[in-house]
Amino acid sequence: MQADELSSIPLMEKSAMVQQYDPLQYLPTAEELPDSDDTPVDNELQILIPTLLRAILALLWEDRMDWFLGVNMGVYYDPKQPAIVPDGFLSLGVERRRSGRGRLSYVLWQENNIVPQWVLEVVSQTPGGEYDEKMIKYAAIGVLYYTIYNPDYWKRDRHKLFETYRLVNGTYILQQSQPLWMPELNLGIGREVGTYEGWTREWLYWYDQAGNRFPAPESVIQQERQRAEQERQRAEQERQRWEKLIARLRQKGIDPESL
Repeated sequence: MQADELSSIPLMEKSAMVQQYDPLQYLPTAEELPDSDDTPVDNELQILIPTLLRAILALLWEDRMDWFLGVNMGVYYDPKQPAIVPDGFLSLGVERRRSGRGRLSYVLWQENNIVPQWVLEVVSQTPGGEYDEKMIKYAAIGVLYYTIYNPDYWKRDRHKLFETYRLVNGTYILQQSQPLWMPELNLGIGREVGTYEGWTREWLYWYDQAGNRFPAPESVIQQERQRAEQERQRAEQERQRWEKLIARLRQKGIDPESL
């Protein structure tokens, strides 16, 4: 449109044109962006650990639809920058299910600019900038809590095996409690030995404010199995009791069918 043509447009029409402009329509969507950085994980723990945490929340928050836990998914915070890809991240206040396909990636400008409140990095054999580059980026975009789990290389990296940082005035401060209670999430994060997918080892778990571990799927399954076995034993005991009673009646010449 030429300048002279624009000047001939009435003021009210110009105002309508401005009001109709939506900057979001010019930003890429999740469907147009890669879902990760295509860098393969070094070991399966980088997938299993956040997957277990998601499974626990799926039990704990079964009826809540205002949370999302992503695993090895790209987080887009700036349309001019590539995604950052945590091993896991938790966002509260977002739709749990955005579509029938689920999220392809986590795009801040499609999530009401809600930054994940917690991110997880599981350190592998190949250093991934967990203590420097990624920490700087997470702080810059405003991630409140940052957990680094380093079960195998913590001595190499001169850090603790398990660390959680809290963002304070733009800087991450190492927190000392374990499990660490995070009031903004109404969750605690910690570690202990347990079993997941038949693998008994140390895992990360969610905790309540008193430090009690929330049940994991296999714990719930085991409890249900124990309950079912107890019910089966009770039914068997009841059956045996009735058989003994019937036998005594018949010994006395009484037909149980006539009673």
